[in-house]
Amino acid sequence: MRQLLTRFARDVQGATAIEYGLIAALIAVVIIGALTNIGTSLSATLNSVATSLH
Repeated sequence: MRQLLTRFARDVQGATAIEYGLIAALIAVVIIGALTNIGTSLSATLNSVATSLH
């Protein structure tokens, strides 16, 4: 049992995978936020253009 716990404590692959997963999730949140802001601005601009064309 002690060897199993020692080997588990030394294994860092799981921690590395979790770190990469957290980084990917953070990047996804930033991208979604940026695209939401761009989409809102673009929608307002297109509505302004459409209103001025009528």
